[in-house]
Amino acid sequence: MAQMAFYFDSRVCTGCKACQVACQQKNELPAALVWRRVLTYGGGKWVDKGSHHVPEGVFRYFVSAACNHCAAPACMAVCPVDAIAKDDQTGAVWINQDICIGCGSCETACPYMIPMLDERTGKEVKCDMCRDYLAQDKLPLCVVSCNQRALDFGEQEALQAKYPDTTDAVEPLPLPTTAPSILIRPHQDAQKSGEGTGRILNLPYEY
Repeated sequence: MAQMAFYFDSRVCTGCKACQVACQQKNELPAALVWRRVLTYGGGKWVDKGSHHVPEGVFRYFVSAACNHCAAPACMAVCPVDAIAKDDQTGAVWINQDICIGCGSCETACPYMIPMLDERTGKEVKCDMCRDYLAQDKLPLCVVSCNQRALDFGEQEALQAKYPDTTDAVEPLPLPTTAPSILIRPHQDAQKSGEGTGRILNLPYEY
């Protein structure tokens, strides 16, 4: 099985959310269901100098995050009805809507908080790597829609050779414990997972 993966270049991402909007439109998702989330992470402070304020350690960068289609997906391991599987051809982790009972076990287990309950159907949903597009030899729509070409997609080993200076541990993503299929070129101000001094600046559903 070839493991397909996403590459994200945080250095050039402008936070425009074109990838997020494209995903919403393709999958006909309501505002509360965000499968690809553009997170704004930042920190620092302003210091009062009496007559004015000056910045101290102020920084901000963006992270386009979705399901990482992990090699050892925690969501799949805990599903009580085996509704979650890895695609034999691409390694995409997907949820069988015919089997899912919407119990939320995958939501609790996923360190990236990716699966979400679709209240319209009572089923858990998430990014499936645009499996329908891959079957047509097309790229995932989020990748195609990125104006800055901050996203790329392909076999994980090929991407690692193409983009050697990458990581899978950038704040605000958690420390990797499930072998995520994501390669990130860090922003110049990026902080390592687990060592962050900032916070997510856009609230849930304000991605």
